[in-house]
Amino acid sequence: MAKLVFGMNVSLDGYVDHDRFAPDPILFRHFIDEAEEQVGSIYGRNMYEIMRYWDDDHTDWEPEGSAFTAAWRKQTKWVVSRTLKSVCPNARLVKDDLEGAVRQLKTERDGEIEVAGPNLARSLTYLGLIDEYRIYLHPVVLGHGAPYFAGPRPPLRLLSHQRIGEDVVRLAYVPA
Repeated sequence: MAKLVFGMNVSLDGYVDHDRFAPDPILFRHFIDEAEEQVGSIYGRNMYEIMRYWDDDHTDWEPEGSAFTAAWRKQTKWVVSRTLKSVCPNARLVKDDLEGAVRQLKTERDGEIEVAGPNLARSLTYLGLIDEYRIYLHPVVLGHGAPYFAGPRPPLRLLSHQRIGEDVVRLAYVPA
């Protein structure tokens, strides 16, 4: 059975914003390793459109960018959207019955499936479908933006913690 994991970079005050802070090389390597191990990713429309960046080749990429691209492109992706008409070749569109589609994925697959985006995570948290929350805590205060927990705040139990690089702490929680 697959395990759904929602993990994102988060400011000290609980916000996610890919434009305001980015992973350093050590954390980026960590994300590459995770992407190589995941069996797929579930995206909301907004996060999918951001991540489509990795579909295009960029001549200025360092080796890490190429490694992440290779891992990201090989993954199966499920995109939850009522407005998109099409998605990239390695993606499937989920328009209706989010709960049924995700429950089916969890039973049909083995391994980790990334949940990408706080809005999608809100819906999946409400449905009780997320198995682990990973907070990559950065020493940044944003003061506003999209909160990591955009909806229900489930009771959680700390599973593990890990320092990654100089400034980031990864906190892993499971529903209590």
